[in-house]
Amino acid sequence: MTQTNGNRHVKRIFGSKSHRRIRWGLLLVLGGLILGGGLPKHAVGAQTEKSTPTDQKTVSVTVYNNDLGLVKDVRGLRLPRGVLDLKFEGVAAKIDPTSVHIRSLTHPDDLAVLEQNFEFDLISPSKLMEKYLGHTIELVRMIDEKEVTNQAKLIGIEGGYVYEMDGKIAVNPPGRVVLPELPQGLISKPTLVWMLENGAPEHTVEASYLTGGMNWRSNYVMVLSEDDKAIDLSGWVTIDNRSGATYEDASVKLVAGDVHRVPEPRKGRRLADGVREMQVTAGAPQFEERAFFEYHLYTLQRKSTIKDNQTKQIGLLDSENVSVEKSYLYQPRRSYWFSSMSGPDKTTKVGVFLTLDNSEENGMGMPLPKGVVRVYKKDEDEALQFIGEDSIDHTPKDEKIRVKLGDAFDIVGERVQTRYRVLATGHLYESSYKVTLRNHKDEAVVVSVIEMIPGDWEIIEKSHEYEKESSNRVRFDVPIEENGSAELTYTVRIKY
Repeated sequence: MTQTNGNRHVKRIFGSKSHRRIRWGLLLVLGGLILGGGLPKHAVGAQTEKSTPTDQKTVSVTVYNNDLGLVKDVRGLRLPRGVLDLKFEGVAAKIDPTSVHIRSLTHPDDLAVLEQNFEFDLISPSKLMEKYLGHTIELVRMIDEKEVTNQAKLIGIEGGYVYEMDGKIAVNPPGRVVLPELPQGLISKPTLVWMLENGAPEHTVEASYLTGGMNWRSNYVMVLSEDDKAIDLSGWVTIDNRSGATYEDASVKLVAGDVHRVPEPRKGRRLADGVREMQVTAGAPQFEERAFFEYHLYTLQRKSTIKDNQTKQIGLLDSENVSVEKSYLYQPRRSYWFSSMSGPDKTTKVGVFLTLDNSEENGMGMPLPKGVVRVYKKDEDEALQFIGEDSIDHTPKDEKIRVKLGDAFDIVGERVQTRYRVLATGHLYESSYKVTLRNHKDEAVVVSVIEMIPGDWEIIEKSHEYEKESSNRVRFDVPIEENGSAELTYTVRIKY
């Protein structure tokens, strides 16, 4: 019974045409090992074909927020029938080899992958010398303004180069090293190598893989109106490519959201060499946004070339006359609910914030990727001046965006504890406070005073009404006349 089930299982695996090809490919390899004492020549890729980016028909790149890119490279190939090695050049240097997948779009049943490898042992002076350790090379030196060539055996490469020359040992002798040939195993660029079994002369294949070294972020610029009630908002996407590859005329998509990934063990990583280039594409917004699974997808409505070691900026959105509300917030750093306060708190500043609705009615309504918002305003000379910046998280439509600009110069707050006691019943505390707010501006303002109160609490006395925003957060809105002041007093009883 067990054997019958096993045979059925094998039959299911090798029942299809594509699986039969894999079976025969495996039998070729196993047959070579059993009968010939090693791999048959054709099974290890006696025929080697090479594909370069010149074969490319299309390439698409999807960039994520967390140092990740998905590349789909479509190429047209002419391949001999049978088992062959295909060297696929022009891939990213920071590719994740475990994510690689290749398939034929035109003849999927006539192309089977028997084996795949990622070769990244790149040519470098140190690698070349390592390969020639123990071998004889040539040293070319200038003697009396003439080049003289000597044979030398390389016997050490740690911390310098050690040669055996004319029966003596030479350490880092002057001159240049000439090698007879390029050692096997070294390549000039990262290359994917597949062992394929092919049954059709031509294919359009798609190779897809994940790569590190790609990231994107959004940046926003707000220009505040003279009356502080409206803004003009422009958004930019910044794509950073350090993956080790250039993507010519690529279809570009961006995924906004927190995609979960399995963490990898920490290891040293060498950044790609080269100078980072900044390219800015101005003009109207160029991305189309739509929901995708639990994330949002932004598709560039044209092709774009993303060069290696390049930072590229592309317009994301442009909205004018968006209504905003300016607000002032005073939130003490320490509360002293369970101890007495030694003196008044004169260090807490009054923060200045802008709040806007990300809604269609407000000229917005597009889900915004997380990023940095920088705010400017024109001075009396019509010159834009920087007035603050803040970061925002991924923000869906119809949600509020709040940006902190800084601390108010002309509004001052001071908080003092006027009474503190522990009641006789125990675990019951009372604290009374006075908050003095002084407004030196030529206009009336409203300052929101925020208190975070722990435990089972009750406000038993107050000079102003409050709003309970959560179980431990209350807000007092205190109006202050121009060039005037106001006092807020309250007593809190806490059972803890």
